[in-house]
Amino acid sequence: MPSADAAITRQRMEALRLAELALRQGDAAACIAALLALAGEAQDDPRLLQEIASRLAALGRHEDAERCSARALALCPDDPEYLYNHATALIALGRLDEAEAALDAVIAKAPGDGDAWYNRATLRKQTPARNHVDALRAQCEATPVASPMQVPLHYALAKELEDLGEYAAAFAALKQGADARRRGLSYRVEDDVATMRLIADAFDAGFFARKHAGCEDARPLFVVGLPRSGTTLVDRILGSHSRVTSRGESTDLAMALMQCAGPASGKAELVRKSTTLDFRALGERYCAHLSDGGALRQIDKTPLNILYLGIVAAALPQARIVHLRRNPMDACHAMYKTLFRMGYPFSYDLDDLARYWLAYDALMAHWRKLLPTERFLEVDYEDLVANQEAVSRRLVAHAGLDWEDACLQFERNQQASLTASAAQVRQPMYRSSVGLWRRYESELAPLAEALRAAGIDIEDKAVS
Repeated sequence: MPSADAAITRQRMEALRLAELALRQGDAAACIAALLALAGEAQDDPRLLQEIASRLAALGRHEDAERCSARALALCPDDPEYLYNHATALIALGRLDEAEAALDAVIAKAPGDGDAWYNRATLRKQTPARNHVDALRAQCEATPVASPMQVPLHYALAKELEDLGEYAAAFAALKQGADARRRGLSYRVEDDVATMRLIADAFDAGFFARKHAGCEDARPLFVVGLPRSGTTLVDRILGSHSRVTSRGESTDLAMALMQCAGPASGKAELVRKSTTLDFRALGERYCAHLSDGGALRQIDKTPLNILYLGIVAAALPQARIVHLRRNPMDACHAMYKTLFRMGYPFSYDLDDLARYWLAYDALMAHWRKLLPTERFLEVDYEDLVANQEAVSRRLVAHAGLDWEDACLQFERNQQASLTASAAQVRQPMYRSSVGLWRRYESELAPLAEALRAAGIDIEDKAVS
């Protein structure tokens, strides 16, 4: 006869499965309710609490996720994994000092955890009096050359050296980490370039000229652009408005597309099928994931929704779109020096970055010609940081909202953030990232040459 403990475990795992099933069926509210109920029953089960926390975080319930991870840590206070997961929850909530202390504890207990070193390095600007450069160098030496942990360790070292103004050493460490990361990926930038061309060919002027019956829900507000281009900053500015909420980065649009399109043999077939969908059903499926909190606008700041703007135009005809642009050298350098957990495999090689950026630029030029101007606003990062109030007012007006002064104090926005900019957006506006690539002009010369050869102006825009 199975033990009572085993029976309880089976019941809880079945409850977790049913919660996930509710989400797959589009009922996020039912999923959240089930997860919270299960968390209440599982206060003695640290592993299950961690599972629940990860799912709650993915659903944007970061405070609930932090409570679950804190309880799991209380049950296993000396476990580096539980410390690390709690630190991640604290970062999302902007509790950065607590997160740094938690990561200090992780590193003390598990010095080989490269991710902990990297995350800690990103939480604040390092100073001559307070940094971890010597410890990082020692840990790099102590870590086997072939270990995957060399990647985050070198990214952490590069970030701290840049903070200290040691730019040549910073780039050398960064390149070592990026090269190791790129060697571990089976990625061909040609595939992404070809896909973007297919998208432009499929969603042509003829597609936009046809009538499409979409979902008339006006809540969606898409903030798009390449990662590290300022999308999180705009998300925080708009999300500071009392009538706006942010859903952060979401796969909901891509998932709605795949569910409505059905099986496809590859990207080319999926692109072809995506032009003849039931766009109203697709829009309704996407909007089923929006919250019922009464916000007039709900931000989806997934950068690579740039691929789906034709679908947005047809399926969500009332949605607003904001596209962030940034000097291509600063944009590519910022991506190159960021260790992304998921996605963006083009960001670890300068040649890949140049080719991807050129394809992205061509696709955005295509959308610029075809998207309705009243729904599509483009903002330059450099203009935003130089003219914060004027550009912020333009963003709020584009969202169809009255101005609120809180939008100028985005650093006070308490909404959670799990992006690579999670620490930066807790600070007031700063301009120090504009033109930063010039510190690495010789190292980034191959990128500059590739962009110039394609006719791209890489000169820094004037900042008044």
